[in-house]
Amino acid sequence: MLAGSTFALWLSIAAPFQSCTAQVSEKQQGTAGDLKQLSLEQLGDVEVTTASKEPEEVWRTAAAIYVLTQEDIRRSGATSVPEALRLVPGVEVARIDSSSWAVGIRGFGSGFSKSVLVLIDGRNVYTPLFAGVNWKLQNVMLEDVDRIEVIRGPGGTIWGTNAVNGVINIITKNSKDSRGALVSVGGGNMDQGTGGIRYGGGAGRHLNYRVYGMAFGRGPEFHTDGDRFDDWQLGQGGFRLDWDGQGKDTFTLQGDLYKGAVGQRESLAFYSPPSSINVDQAQDVSGGNILARWRHQLANESDFQLQAYYDRTYRLGSQVGETRNTFDIDLIHHFNALPRQNIIWGLGARWSPSDVVQTVATLDFLPHHQSDDSYSVFAQDQVEIVGNKLSATIGSKFEHNIYTGWETQPSARLLWTPSAHQSVWAAVTRAVRSPSRLDEDLQLTGLVTAAPTPIFLRLAGNPEFVSETLLGYELGYRKLVTSNFYVDSSIFHNSYNNLTSFGALTFSFETSPPPLRLVATVPWANGIKGNTDGVEIAPDWKASSWLEFKLSYSYLNMDLKNRPGSSDANTIRTDEGSSPRHELSVQSRINLPKRFEFDHTYRYVGALPGQLVKSYSTMDARLGWRFAERFELSFVGQNLFQPSHFEFGGDPGGLLGVKRNAYVKMVWTSDTDKH
Repeated sequence: MLAGSTFALWLSIAAPFQSCTAQVSEKQQGTAGDLKQLSLEQLGDVEVTTASKEPEEVWRTAAAIYVLTQEDIRRSGATSVPEALRLVPGVEVARIDSSSWAVGIRGFGSGFSKSVLVLIDGRNVYTPLFAGVNWKLQNVMLEDVDRIEVIRGPGGTIWGTNAVNGVINIITKNSKDSRGALVSVGGGNMDQGTGGIRYGGGAGRHLNYRVYGMAFGRGPEFHTDGDRFDDWQLGQGGFRLDWDGQGKDTFTLQGDLYKGAVGQRESLAFYSPPSSINVDQAQDVSGGNILARWRHQLANESDFQLQAYYDRTYRLGSQVGETRNTFDIDLIHHFNALPRQNIIWGLGARWSPSDVVQTVATLDFLPHHQSDDSYSVFAQDQVEIVGNKLSATIGSKFEHNIYTGWETQPSARLLWTPSAHQSVWAAVTRAVRSPSRLDEDLQLTGLVTAAPTPIFLRLAGNPEFVSETLLGYELGYRKLVTSNFYVDSSIFHNSYNNLTSFGALTFSFETSPPPLRLVATVPWANGIKGNTDGVEIAPDWKASSWLEFKLSYSYLNMDLKNRPGSSDANTIRTDEGSSPRHELSVQSRINLPKRFEFDHTYRYVGALPGQLVKSYSTMDARLGWRFAERFELSFVGQNLFQPSHFEFGGDPGGLLGVKRNAYVKMVWTSDTDKH
């Protein structure tokens, strides 16, 4: 959907490294891979890795982090990662069509997710072609997900370029936690056929593995014009191997292969004869990756980690195609320099050559072959000012890209823990979103009128485009109020500069190919600046052993304006009107007798005037029944309040309605792999 989304975008507005293996402290041994059995106190003790690349307890994390566990995902009834992300405060998820989502964090939601960095087990899935995430290609077997860690707020110091508004880190289970067999099958009116199979085993006590395969077919959403173009089919398989050398060394090797067809609509313009049509045609997609990670424990609580991966993607639609090969290698070293000083530093390099296939004259990226390479170094120092009570963390990332050269992304964080289950934190961080091929190399032309003289409008890349920048200020508070009530809250103020806008129009006549035509060219520009402010709160109440409530609320205010010399008011209206001011979700989980479960999620999403979308409320519900020791049956209903509703624009031809969906799913697990 690149061309369709790109065309809609220009009409409307016109690394690094992760040791993603879940780390669990000694007091949590025996609960790894089974987070649903932890109390609220123990969930606060779970160690996360996204904030600093080293394991640290949630209580000791000076960032707005939210953890979606395997149990959260299972009981939500979600069938994809974006659907699960709807549960996270401050994360905006809107469905564009059957296979496409607009995902944003703290504003700037779009089909490109350009301000959000997404990783899967340490593999960066942010594409340099259009500066964003192609969500339709980022599929994982949800039963194998250990948790999803979401950092709301800039993460450039650790993760580098493009971790502007947040980081989404999808962490799959260590293979020792997925021994045995699992088979899942399901189907419904939208998720028309889903299936997955996985088997895990081991050789001795220290070597474990798993292999899996999955496939699904999803039907089109509601189309007012009756053109059902957005069906989606994909098959995927892969493996993971984990070796534990008795504490000193750990090694992971994993890989995936996928192939599918993604239904989409693309707007095609032609010079001769001057014309424009919408083409409904599936995009062929395929790819694969392989990743290796080694961690070695040194003396004095020091360690180093080395990770390398190769990722290949292929996409070909009616308007453009691309083949990209990415090679990435990263090293980080963690050590204690002084009794109260914890230092992490690292080096990284990425080579990402790609070849663009031009299939229509009105869309091109020049040159067709280019390698988007980057090199980085980072360092971070955590100092205990008052032992176990007050600490400060300072650091910076220095990264070189082919567009703007060296970029610097420093941060300073302060953490105060007045008690064992209470923490207050504050942070100041700078982050950048570097240019992409879409910003500098794109030539996209659309027909305005064919007669009497053909007039075309062209969006042109700008070789002088510079990085978008963010200076973010955050304050957060989390506390275990009682053993059954936990609250996490944060406030933020973000200051942006050099945001994407349209430049000044220029006019020219072209004659090749004939006939004569007038072309109005508008380049990308860095013409917008402004601020966003917001509040996020996420209480969790375990009312009893059989009843739990989870609530999340987020408020966002965006105030953008043109920089001197820019007059692009339309882009400002679209940016400000493409993220909801208010979002609310309320979840309940009820454990019923006879091994029944009933779960519901109510969602309210504020209006998106920039997308012509009104505010809406809806609800998902799930009834689960473990009717035998190894079998679980689930009945799920999604978007239950209305037959269909609009969530976001993006496809040519108008908004698509997101349908009410119902499906049934059965999961069988062997004795060694139970929920």
